[in-house]
Amino acid sequence: MNEISKLVEQGYNKIAADYYTHRNLNKFNNELEKFISLLSDNAHVLDVGCGAGIPTAKFLVKKGIKVTGIDVSDTMLNLARKNVPNAEFIKMDMNELEFNENTFEGIISVFALFHVPKENHFNIFKKFFEILKPGGILLINTGVSESEGTSRFFGVPMFWSNFSPNTTLNLVNKAGFSIISEAVLERGGEYQYWIYGKKK
Repeated sequence: MNEISKLVEQGYNKIAADYYTHRNLNKFNNELEKFISLLSDNAHVLDVGCGAGIPTAKFLVKKGIKVTGIDVSDTMLNLARKNVPNAEFIKMDMNELEFNENTFEGIISVFALFHVPKENHFNIFKKFFEILKPGGILLINTGVSESEGTSRFFGVPMFWSNFSPNTTLNLVNKAGFSIISEAVLERGGEYQYWIYGKKK
């Protein structure tokens, strides 16, 4: 695990409980509903940067979807196992995904990719493509302005990194995905760039 991943891990280990008391857990329910509507029956979904399992993993499991979540924070993973006992949670860095090709029907990574250096985003998108089954669905979001650096977040140092929406879109396309839809959306007073893709 590199230094940036360790900084993110240590930060979320410290702030996990406080973070969720300040978060609107229903602000992107519509996006989750759309993701579910695009999945095949009996889908197995990988939740990348799952945090404490809420809202994403919990929402999906309630809809009858099999979920595997990964995160770098042990504290977040312990919370996730309590919050969503019917899902599987594994400590794993999204820079080093260890899954076989054609494993999942869906991959979702929201409010997570911007904690990874943007220079790594394309390789992550390529790996997402590999481990999705043909016809599999991808849902990601990122920030809306190109930037990279560290700032204070709930009192701890936190790393952030984003391409512009247009660059992110081009990289997802280049990784092999066809684009179902993409848009900058305001949710809970914040703006993020959302992409739904499909493995051709």
